[in-house]
Amino acid sequence: MSQFERRLGRNYVLYTGGFISFVILLAIGEEFGLSQQVIGHLFLFATIAIYASIGVLARTADVSEYYVAGRRVPAVFNGMATAADWMSAASFIGLAGTLYYGGFEGLAFVSGWTGGYVLVALLLAPYLRKFGQYTVPDFFGARYEGNFARMVALGATILTSFVYVVAQIYGVGLITSRFVGVEFEIGLFVGLAGILVCSFLGGMRAVTWTQVAQYVILIIAYLVPVVILSQKITNVPVPQASYGIVLQNLGKKELELFSEPREVAVRNQFYYRAEAYAGKIRDLPGSLEAERRSLTDRLNQLRLGDGSARDVALAERALREVPHTVEAARELWEHKRQQNLARSQPPLPHAEAYPGDTQAESDQERLNFLALTFVLMLGTAALPHLLARYYTTPGVAAARRSVFWSLFFILLLYLTAPAYAVFAKWEIYTHLVGSDIATLPAWVAYWGKVGLVDIEDLNGDGILQLAELSLNTDVIVLATPEIAGLPYVVSGLVAAGGLAAALSTADGLLLTISNALSHDLYYKVINPFASTQRRLVIAKSQLLVVAVVAAWVASLRPDNILFMVGLAFSIAASAFFPALVLGIFWKRANRWGAIAGMLSGLLITIFYVVRTHAFFGGSLDHAWFGINPISSGIFGVAVGFVAIIVVSLLTPPPSQEVQELVEFIRHPGLPPPSSHGTD
Repeated sequence: MSQFERRLGRNYVLYTGGFISFVILLAIGEEFGLSQQVIGHLFLFATIAIYASIGVLARTADVSEYYVAGRRVPAVFNGMATAADWMSAASFIGLAGTLYYGGFEGLAFVSGWTGGYVLVALLLAPYLRKFGQYTVPDFFGARYEGNFARMVALGATILTSFVYVVAQIYGVGLITSRFVGVEFEIGLFVGLAGILVCSFLGGMRAVTWTQVAQYVILIIAYLVPVVILSQKITNVPVPQASYGIVLQNLGKKELELFSEPREVAVRNQFYYRAEAYAGKIRDLPGSLEAERRSLTDRLNQLRLGDGSARDVALAERALREVPHTVEAARELWEHKRQQNLARSQPPLPHAEAYPGDTQAESDQERLNFLALTFVLMLGTAALPHLLARYYTTPGVAAARRSVFWSLFFILLLYLTAPAYAVFAKWEIYTHLVGSDIATLPAWVAYWGKVGLVDIEDLNGDGILQLAELSLNTDVIVLATPEIAGLPYVVSGLVAAGGLAAALSTADGLLLTISNALSHDLYYKVINPFASTQRRLVIAKSQLLVVAVVAAWVASLRPDNILFMVGLAFSIAASAFFPALVLGIFWKRANRWGAIAGMLSGLLITIFYVVRTHAFFGGSLDHAWFGINPISSGIFGVAVGFVAIIVVSLLTPPPSQEVQELVEFIRHPGLPPPSSHGTD
């Protein structure tokens, strides 16, 4: 171990001890009356101050330091940074929530994301590190001979990273708005300031050391609540080993709860409501006019009668929200019909694999599970911001070791997520469902304000049935400490961890986009003679522009975080994976084949998502083989491989220089071709 590594280890051990001491002091402060608002503010601003300080201390004006951290990040620390870069708001906030709702089906995310690192280690990381340079489009420009392939890769990099970063910034706004008490949009831009300080001043150098610090916080924050829950429920403080007992008891609780008469009655009412919306859709346009006339008459009665100001305001709001056109009404009512129809169905048993009323439905569930696992594996192996991390290691061997450490640090969270879901579901099923709605805990109202919890007493009995409770997947981890009645300092700790996860990934993604624009577009295409200072000015200005645009899109509150992230994986898999793998392992792959493969794979993926996802006005009725839109990349990958192979065979082979480059990348000990320098 070098002196540099020993010094790093000592510094981060002291940092970890300091953070744990900070949490303990806040816990003591809570016991002595420190308010929740103060605790939330301290967690938020103390952690952002830490990240900003690292960003300032790691500032640099050196191109190699800015783009690849000087290629001297030790494997262990690069593994921690990669884990933080990887474990985004989707992993920290959304994964346990997906397992909560999907049960066995949610394991596709765990299997796909971890399995992807096997592909990274075997197929990509060592070879890209030996290639050297700075970005993933750099590889495409050199391997596929020119700026055409580089520009296609640049476009796909920006699209993939932008979709992904919007989800992270949305997560930042979600956390800050709940735990600091500011408006969602204000919290979003507060978090954005923390992101920019880290990446703006020091590029990859600052982001790397910030991400190591963020990993420490996020893993402590993820493990502490579930360890406490495990001790509370099972008397064993090892959730990964003890949650199986709770899962067994949960299965019995589900059988009892799902067949409870009041639960069945509420689900039936949701079904009748869905049928009512179906009738309104059938009767268009007359039903729209009848709706508007009914609400107008109701408002006039309230104004002329003894209606309270609140009732009048609600009636006015209902009238304003009536769709203005037949098509708008059809779209809105169909959405509400689908929502009510979904809530009319009994929840899936948590441990049941491939549930379905018929064999055909079970087979369809199995197909979607395998498709999602496949896309997440290939998408993981092709994410530009992830692959760029392996440019930062001292050499090829360190890149291989770095993948091992990345997977080790990631597994600490992924092996815990199923336990999180089971413990949270057990707490809700046993302590929340069946409670008096008038005396529900405060967290229900808090999360309801940001739209992540919804309760509707449909049968009017004043008791909360499971069917009357709607929880967004993104709320499970953030609210679990409150659901379990743990001290508020644990909630603040979880918020700090979620913020660290979102900020770390956002840092890496924004840096990937800005580096691609400044290095691959400006320096490689527009102005190859640009000075170092000008290149860095361009990189930082692009970083600022992209960050502001991403924050604006996130402020529109897009669909749930996990779907957006899944879409980014589909785009990455279809645009990059075939061209990367064939570019390394098949010398005959050429420029036109790669361009055809990337474009066709990307376009077919986007076409399928737009055609099948409700957010874009599509429908699953148009799905091919019943594949869900989140797995659309499975078609893009297949088309991409076929296009590259066919077009490459129909066009001239790559030059001798490129074939020598492929030999150099794949075989240890070979000197680099004269036209290529690894660093």
